[in-house]
Amino acid sequence: MYNMMQAPTNDAPHNSASSPGKTLDLCAFASTFEEWSAARAARQHDLPAHRAVYREVFFGAADPQNFRDCPNPIVRETHDGELVKFVQRTHDGLETESVIIPMGGGQRSWKTLCVSSQVGCARGCTFCETAQLGLLRNLSTAEIVGQVVAARRFLAADVRNVVFMGMGEPMDNFDNVVQAVRVLNDTVGLSIARGRITISTVGRTDGIRRLAALGWRRINLAVSLNAPNDEIRSQIMPINRTDNMAALRDAMLAFPGRRGAAIMVEYVLIPGVNDATEHARELAGYIRPVRCSVNIIPYNPRKDSPWPAPSEASVSEFMRVLQSEGIFCKRRVTKGRDLMAACGQLGNRELTRPKSRPIQISAPVSAAISSP
Repeated sequence: MYNMMQAPTNDAPHNSASSPGKTLDLCAFASTFEEWSAARAARQHDLPAHRAVYREVFFGAADPQNFRDCPNPIVRETHDGELVKFVQRTHDGLETESVIIPMGGGQRSWKTLCVSSQVGCARGCTFCETAQLGLLRNLSTAEIVGQVVAARRFLAADVRNVVFMGMGEPMDNFDNVVQAVRVLNDTVGLSIARGRITISTVGRTDGIRRLAALGWRRINLAVSLNAPNDEIRSQIMPINRTDNMAALRDAMLAFPGRRGAAIMVEYVLIPGVNDATEHARELAGYIRPVRCSVNIIPYNPRKDSPWPAPSEASVSEFMRVLQSEGIFCKRRVTKGRDLMAACGQLGNRELTRPKSRPIQISAPVSAAISSP
Protein backbone atom coordinates (compact mmCIF):
# COMPACT_ATOMS: atom_id res chain seq x y z
CA MET A 1 0.00 0.00 0.00
CA TYR A 2 1.30 3.43 -0.94
CA ASN A 3 0.61 5.91 1.86
CA MET A 4 0.59 9.43 0.50
CA MET A 5 2.22 12.25 2.37
CA GLN A 6 -0.01 14.42 4.49
CA ALA A 7 -0.58 17.90 3.15
CA PRO A 8 1.41 20.60 4.95
CA THR A 9 -0.64 22.60 7.41
CA ASN A 10 1.23 25.91 7.15
CA ASP A 11 -0.32 28.53 4.90
CA ALA A 12 2.77 30.20 3.51
CA PRO A 13 2.15 33.09 1.13
CA HIS A 14 2.67 32.46 -2.56
CA ASN A 15 5.62 33.86 -4.44
CA SER A 16 5.61 36.86 -6.68
CA ALA A 17 3.22 37.08 -9.60
CA SER A 18 6.08 36.90 -12.09
CA SER A 19 7.05 33.39 -10.95
CA PRO A 20 4.89 30.29 -10.53
CA GLY A 21 6.68 29.66 -7.25
CA LYS A 22 7.07 26.45 -5.28
CA THR A 23 4.64 27.12 -2.44
CA LEU A 24 1.03 27.55 -3.51
CA ASP A 25 -1.75 29.10 -1.46
CA LEU A 26 -4.52 28.10 -3.87
CA CYS A 27 -5.07 24.39 -4.36
CA ALA A 28 -4.75 23.43 -8.00
CA PHE A 29 -7.08 20.49 -7.38
CA ALA A 30 -9.87 23.01 -6.79
CA SER A 31 -9.09 25.31 -9.70
CA THR A 32 -8.90 25.28 -13.45
CA PHE A 33 -5.63 26.54 -14.86
CA GLU A 34 -7.26 29.81 -15.87
CA GLU A 35 -8.49 30.37 -12.30
CA TRP A 36 -5.20 29.21 -10.79
CA SER A 37 -3.03 31.48 -12.94
CA ALA A 38 -5.39 34.45 -12.58
CA ALA A 39 -5.08 34.18 -8.79
CA ARG A 40 -1.35 34.75 -9.27
CA ALA A 41 -1.86 37.69 -11.62
CA ALA A 42 0.32 35.78 -14.07
CA ARG A 43 1.63 37.87 -16.95
CA GLN A 44 1.34 36.51 -20.47
CA HIS A 45 5.04 35.70 -20.81
CA ASP A 46 4.92 33.76 -17.50
CA LEU A 47 2.08 31.44 -18.53
CA PRO A 48 4.28 28.61 -19.90
CA ALA A 49 6.09 28.33 -16.55
CA HIS A 50 2.82 28.49 -14.62
CA ARG A 51 1.35 25.86 -16.92
CA ALA A 52 4.26 23.52 -16.20
CA VAL A 53 3.86 23.89 -12.43
CA TYR A 54 0.09 23.37 -12.65
CA ARG A 55 0.66 20.11 -14.52
CA GLU A 56 3.25 18.99 -11.97
CA VAL A 57 0.62 19.08 -9.25
CA PHE A 58 -1.51 16.53 -11.10
CA PHE A 59 1.14 14.32 -12.63
CA GLY A 60 3.56 14.02 -9.76
CA ALA A 61 6.78 15.65 -10.93
CA ALA A 62 6.63 18.11 -8.06
CA ASP A 63 7.46 17.38 -4.42
CA PRO A 64 4.13 17.36 -2.51
CA GLN A 65 5.80 19.06 0.46
CA ASN A 66 6.21 22.18 -1.63
CA PHE A 67 2.48 22.54 -2.05
CA ARG A 68 -0.14 23.60 0.41
CA ASP A 69 -2.51 20.88 -0.76
CA CYS A 70 -2.00 17.36 -2.07
CA PRO A 71 -4.30 14.31 -2.16
CA ASN A 72 -5.56 13.03 1.15
CA PRO A 73 -3.40 10.08 2.27
CA ILE A 74 -4.42 6.56 1.32
CA VAL A 75 -4.82 4.61 4.55
CA ARG A 76 -6.27 1.34 3.27
CA GLU A 77 -6.47 -0.65 0.04
CA THR A 78 -8.36 -3.83 -0.76
CA HIS A 79 -7.95 -5.75 -4.01
CA ASP A 80 -10.04 -8.21 -6.00
CA GLY A 81 -7.96 -8.89 -9.09
CA GLU A 82 -7.61 -5.55 -10.85
CA LEU A 83 -10.46 -3.99 -8.87
CA VAL A 84 -9.17 -1.78 -6.06
CA LYS A 85 -11.07 -0.02 -3.29
CA PHE A 86 -8.97 2.62 -1.58
CA VAL A 87 -9.72 4.74 1.46
CA GLN A 88 -8.35 8.25 2.03
CA ARG A 89 -8.25 9.99 5.40
CA THR A 90 -9.49 13.58 5.46
CA HIS A 91 -8.00 16.40 7.53
CA ASP A 92 -10.80 16.07 10.08
CA GLY A 93 -10.44 12.33 10.59
CA LEU A 94 -13.20 11.15 8.25
CA GLU A 95 -12.75 8.84 5.28
CA THR A 96 -13.58 8.78 1.60
CA GLU A 97 -13.91 5.56 -0.38
CA SER A 98 -13.21 5.22 -4.09
CA VAL A 99 -13.16 2.20 -6.39
CA ILE A 100 -10.95 1.56 -9.42
CA ILE A 101 -12.93 -0.69 -11.77
CA PRO A 102 -11.23 -2.59 -14.61
CA MET A 103 -12.95 -2.21 -17.97
CA GLY A 104 -12.43 -3.82 -21.35
CA GLY A 105 -9.97 -6.62 -21.77
CA GLY A 106 -6.76 -7.69 -23.44
CA GLN A 107 -4.88 -4.85 -25.08
CA ARG A 108 -7.98 -2.62 -24.96
CA SER A 109 -8.30 -2.27 -21.21
CA TRP A 110 -8.68 0.80 -19.05
CA LYS A 111 -10.03 1.85 -15.68
CA THR A 112 -13.16 3.63 -14.53
CA LEU A 113 -12.92 5.41 -11.19
CA CYS A 114 -15.99 5.57 -8.97
CA VAL A 115 -15.61 8.70 -6.82
CA SER A 116 -17.42 9.94 -3.73
CA SER A 117 -18.92 13.41 -3.43
CA GLN A 118 -19.81 13.28 0.28
CA VAL A 119 -18.88 11.40 3.43
CA GLY A 120 -22.09 9.51 4.08
CA CYS A 121 -25.40 10.54 2.56
CA ALA A 122 -28.60 12.21 3.75
CA ARG A 123 -30.94 10.48 1.32
CA GLY A 124 -31.68 7.37 3.36
CA CYS A 125 -32.08 4.75 0.62
CA THR A 126 -32.83 1.57 2.52
CA PHE A 127 -30.72 -0.71 0.31
CA CYS A 128 -27.55 1.42 0.49
CA GLU A 129 -24.72 1.02 2.98
CA THR A 130 -23.65 4.66 2.66
CA ALA A 131 -27.10 5.81 3.82
CA GLN A 132 -26.58 4.02 7.12
CA LEU A 133 -23.94 6.63 8.04
CA GLY A 134 -26.20 9.62 7.53
CA LEU A 135 -24.54 12.69 6.07
CA LEU A 136 -21.28 13.64 7.77
CA ARG A 137 -20.23 16.38 5.37
CA ASN A 138 -19.74 17.40 1.76
CA LEU A 139 -16.39 16.82 0.12
CA SER A 140 -14.55 19.84 -1.21
CA THR A 141 -13.69 20.15 -4.89
CA ALA A 142 -10.07 19.37 -4.02
CA GLU A 143 -11.07 16.22 -2.14
CA ILE A 144 -13.10 15.00 -5.11
CA VAL A 145 -10.37 15.70 -7.67
CA GLY A 146 -7.80 14.29 -5.25
CA GLN A 147 -9.39 10.86 -5.59
CA VAL A 148 -8.60 10.86 -9.30
CA VAL A 149 -5.05 12.12 -8.73
CA ALA A 150 -4.46 9.45 -6.07
CA ALA A 151 -5.69 6.66 -8.37
CA ARG A 152 -3.58 7.81 -11.30
CA ARG A 153 -0.40 8.90 -9.58
CA PHE A 154 -0.09 6.65 -6.55
CA LEU A 155 -1.95 3.53 -7.67
CA ALA A 156 -0.82 3.74 -11.32
CA ALA A 157 -4.38 3.31 -12.59
CA ASP A 158 -5.08 4.25 -16.20
CA VAL A 159 -8.25 6.13 -15.27
CA ARG A 160 -10.12 7.24 -18.36
CA ASN A 161 -13.68 7.45 -17.05
CA VAL A 162 -14.97 9.02 -13.84
CA VAL A 163 -18.38 8.19 -12.39
CA PHE A 164 -19.92 10.05 -9.44
CA MET A 165 -21.45 6.86 -8.04
CA GLY A 166 -19.53 6.50 -4.78
CA MET A 167 -20.59 7.80 -1.38
CA GLY A 168 -23.07 10.66 -1.33
CA GLU A 169 -25.65 12.37 -3.53
CA PRO A 170 -23.78 14.59 -6.04
CA MET A 171 -26.73 16.97 -6.47
CA ASP A 172 -26.60 17.72 -2.72
CA ASN A 173 -23.04 18.97 -3.25
CA PHE A 174 -23.77 20.55 -6.60
CA ASP A 175 -21.31 23.44 -6.67
CA ASN A 176 -18.29 21.38 -5.61
CA VAL A 177 -19.17 18.55 -8.00
CA VAL A 178 -19.57 20.93 -10.94
CA GLN A 179 -16.28 22.64 -10.15
CA ALA A 180 -14.61 19.22 -9.89
CA VAL A 181 -15.87 18.40 -13.39
CA ARG A 182 -14.38 21.67 -14.67
CA VAL A 183 -11.01 20.82 -13.10
CA LEU A 184 -11.05 17.23 -14.37
CA ASN A 185 -11.90 18.49 -17.85
CA ASP A 186 -9.17 21.16 -17.98
CA THR A 187 -6.81 20.26 -20.84
CA VAL A 188 -3.82 21.74 -19.03
CA GLY A 189 -4.36 19.31 -16.17
CA LEU A 190 -6.08 15.91 -16.09
CA SER A 191 -7.88 16.47 -19.40
CA ILE A 192 -10.75 14.03 -18.88
CA ALA A 193 -13.43 14.77 -21.44
CA ARG A 194 -16.90 15.52 -20.08
CA GLY A 195 -18.19 12.72 -22.29
CA ARG A 196 -16.22 10.35 -20.04
CA ILE A 197 -17.74 11.71 -16.83
CA THR A 198 -21.07 10.51 -15.41
CA ILE A 199 -23.02 12.15 -12.60
CA SER A 200 -25.51 9.87 -10.87
CA THR A 201 -28.42 11.11 -8.79
CA VAL A 202 -31.12 9.53 -6.64
CA GLY A 203 -33.54 11.73 -8.54
CA ARG A 204 -33.15 15.25 -7.19
CA THR A 205 -35.07 16.97 -9.96
CA ASP A 206 -33.88 20.50 -9.24
CA GLY A 207 -30.30 19.23 -9.48
CA ILE A 208 -30.98 17.62 -12.86
CA ARG A 209 -32.41 20.89 -14.13
CA ARG A 210 -29.47 22.90 -12.77
CA LEU A 211 -27.07 20.52 -14.49
CA ALA A 212 -29.02 20.85 -17.74
CA ALA A 213 -28.90 24.64 -17.46
CA LEU A 214 -25.09 24.57 -17.59
CA GLY A 215 -25.34 23.66 -21.26
CA TRP A 216 -22.86 20.78 -21.00
CA ARG A 217 -24.24 18.61 -23.79
CA ARG A 218 -21.45 16.05 -23.38
CA ILE A 219 -21.92 15.31 -19.68
CA ASN A 220 -23.51 11.95 -18.85
CA LEU A 221 -26.46 11.66 -16.48
CA ALA A 222 -27.43 8.55 -14.54
CA VAL A 223 -30.66 8.35 -12.54
CA SER A 224 -31.07 5.81 -9.75
CA LEU A 225 -34.71 4.79 -10.22
CA ASN A 226 -34.95 1.33 -8.61
CA ALA A 227 -38.74 1.01 -8.68
CA PRO A 228 -41.56 0.74 -11.20
CA ASN A 229 -44.05 2.90 -9.28
CA ASP A 230 -44.30 5.56 -6.58
CA GLU A 231 -45.51 3.18 -3.89
CA ILE A 232 -42.42 0.98 -4.01
CA ARG A 233 -40.02 3.83 -4.65
CA SER A 234 -41.26 5.83 -1.65
CA GLN A 235 -40.67 2.80 0.57
CA ILE A 236 -37.04 2.30 -0.44
CA MET A 237 -36.06 5.85 -1.52
CA PRO A 238 -37.38 8.66 0.71
CA ILE A 239 -36.63 11.30 -1.94
CA ASN A 240 -39.63 10.02 -3.89
CA ARG A 241 -41.91 11.59 -1.30
CA THR A 242 -40.81 15.04 -2.52
CA ASP A 243 -39.61 14.27 -6.07
CA ASN A 244 -42.07 11.70 -7.36
CA MET A 245 -41.68 9.64 -10.48
CA ALA A 246 -43.79 11.92 -12.66
CA ALA A 247 -41.63 14.92 -11.75
CA LEU A 248 -38.49 12.82 -12.24
CA ARG A 249 -39.54 11.74 -15.72
CA ASP A 250 -40.31 15.36 -16.65
CA ALA A 251 -36.79 16.33 -15.56
CA MET A 252 -35.26 13.50 -17.60
CA LEU A 253 -37.29 14.43 -20.67
CA ALA A 254 -36.06 18.03 -20.35
CA PHE A 255 -32.41 17.03 -20.01
CA PRO A 256 -30.52 17.90 -23.21
CA GLY A 257 -29.30 14.86 -25.06
CA ARG A 258 -26.50 14.41 -27.53
CA ARG A 259 -26.09 12.17 -30.50
CA GLY A 260 -25.22 8.62 -29.56
CA ALA A 261 -25.86 9.11 -25.85
CA ALA A 262 -28.77 8.38 -23.54
CA ILE A 263 -29.59 8.81 -19.86
CA MET A 264 -28.59 5.78 -17.82
CA VAL A 265 -31.51 4.58 -15.70
CA GLU A 266 -30.10 2.50 -12.85
CA TYR A 267 -32.31 -0.20 -11.41
CA VAL A 268 -31.10 -2.12 -8.36
CA LEU A 269 -32.91 -5.44 -8.49
CA ILE A 270 -33.98 -6.42 -4.95
CA PRO A 271 -35.57 -9.84 -4.37
CA GLY A 272 -39.21 -9.62 -3.34
CA VAL A 273 -39.29 -5.83 -3.65
CA ASN A 274 -39.02 -4.74 -7.28
CA ASP A 275 -38.12 -7.85 -9.28
CA ALA A 276 -41.48 -9.31 -10.36
CA THR A 277 -42.52 -9.74 -13.99
CA GLU A 278 -45.25 -7.11 -13.59
CA HIS A 279 -42.64 -4.72 -12.21
CA ALA A 280 -40.58 -5.10 -15.38
CA ARG A 281 -43.61 -4.34 -17.55
CA GLU A 282 -44.58 -1.36 -15.40
CA LEU A 283 -41.02 -0.05 -15.57
CA ALA A 284 -41.05 -0.36 -19.36
CA GLY A 285 -44.21 1.69 -19.59
CA TYR A 286 -42.78 4.39 -17.33
CA ILE A 287 -39.47 4.91 -19.15
CA ARG A 288 -40.62 4.34 -22.73
CA PRO A 289 -40.91 8.10 -23.50
CA VAL A 290 -37.37 8.75 -22.20
CA ARG A 291 -34.28 8.28 -24.34
CA CYS A 292 -32.41 6.01 -21.98
CA SER A 293 -30.77 2.69 -21.37
CA VAL A 294 -31.62 0.63 -18.32
CA ASN A 295 -28.72 -0.63 -16.25
CA ILE A 296 -29.86 -3.61 -14.18
CA ILE A 297 -27.81 -3.86 -10.98
CA PRO A 298 -28.19 -7.08 -8.99
CA TYR A 299 -28.57 -5.99 -5.39
CA ASN A 300 -25.34 -6.02 -3.38
CA PRO A 301 -26.33 -6.67 0.24
CA ARG A 302 -25.32 -4.01 2.73
CA LYS A 303 -24.35 -4.97 6.26
CA ASP A 304 -27.32 -6.42 8.17
CA SER A 305 -29.32 -6.36 4.97
CA PRO A 306 -32.95 -7.53 5.11
CA TRP A 307 -32.58 -8.85 1.54
CA PRO A 308 -30.20 -11.28 -0.15
CA ALA A 309 -28.64 -10.84 -3.56
CA PRO A 310 -30.95 -11.88 -6.40
CA SER A 311 -30.46 -15.13 -8.26
CA GLU A 312 -28.98 -15.08 -11.74
CA ALA A 313 -32.20 -16.60 -13.03
CA SER A 314 -34.31 -13.73 -11.66
CA VAL A 315 -31.94 -11.13 -13.15
CA SER A 316 -32.10 -12.81 -16.57
CA GLU A 317 -35.89 -13.09 -16.46
CA PHE A 318 -36.35 -9.43 -15.52
CA MET A 319 -34.11 -8.38 -18.40
CA ARG A 320 -35.91 -10.72 -20.79
CA VAL A 321 -39.25 -9.10 -19.99
CA LEU A 322 -37.83 -5.60 -20.43
CA GLN A 323 -36.33 -6.56 -23.79
CA SER A 324 -39.63 -8.10 -24.90
CA GLU A 325 -41.18 -4.69 -24.18
CA GLY A 326 -38.66 -3.04 -26.52
CA ILE A 327 -36.48 -1.55 -23.76
CA PHE A 328 -32.72 -1.54 -24.21
CA CYS A 329 -31.09 -2.83 -21.06
CA LYS A 330 -27.87 -4.37 -19.87
CA ARG A 331 -26.68 -5.98 -16.70
CA ARG A 332 -24.03 -4.35 -14.56
CA VAL A 333 -21.39 -6.98 -13.92
CA THR A 334 -21.01 -7.52 -10.19
CA LYS A 335 -17.51 -6.61 -9.07
CA GLY A 336 -16.15 -6.18 -5.56
CA ARG A 337 -19.15 -7.51 -3.63
CA ASP A 338 -17.01 -9.55 -1.24
CA LEU A 339 -14.89 -6.46 -0.48
CA MET A 340 -17.91 -4.23 0.23
CA ALA A 341 -16.72 -2.34 -2.85
CA ALA A 342 -19.70 -2.92 -5.14
CA CYS A 343 -22.53 -0.51 -5.93
CA GLY A 344 -24.33 0.52 -2.73
CA GLN A 345 -21.74 -0.96 -0.36
CA LEU A 346 -19.37 1.94 0.37
CA GLY A 347 -19.04 3.52 3.81
CA ASN A 348 -17.48 2.90 7.21
CA ARG A 349 -20.09 2.83 9.99
CA GLU A 350 -17.40 3.43 12.58
CA LEU A 351 -17.39 7.04 11.42
CA THR A 352 -20.20 8.02 13.76
CA ARG A 353 -21.58 11.50 13.28
CA PRO A 354 -21.02 13.91 16.21
CA LYS A 355 -24.22 15.77 16.93
CA SER A 356 -22.33 19.05 16.73
CA ARG A 357 -21.15 18.42 13.16
CA PRO A 358 -23.09 20.65 10.73
CA ILE A 359 -24.81 19.07 7.75
CA GLN A 360 -24.08 20.83 4.48
CA ILE A 361 -26.43 20.54 1.53
CA SER A 362 -26.20 22.73 -1.54
CA ALA A 363 -28.69 25.48 -2.21
CA PRO A 364 -32.27 24.66 -3.32
CA VAL A 365 -33.55 25.09 -6.83
CA SER A 366 -34.16 28.78 -6.29
CA ALA A 367 -30.42 29.35 -5.97
CA ALA A 368 -28.63 31.05 -8.81
CA ILE A 369 -27.33 28.70 -11.49
CA SER A 370 -23.60 28.83 -12.08
CA SER A 371 -22.43 29.47 -15.60
CA PRO A 372 -20.15 26.86 -17.23
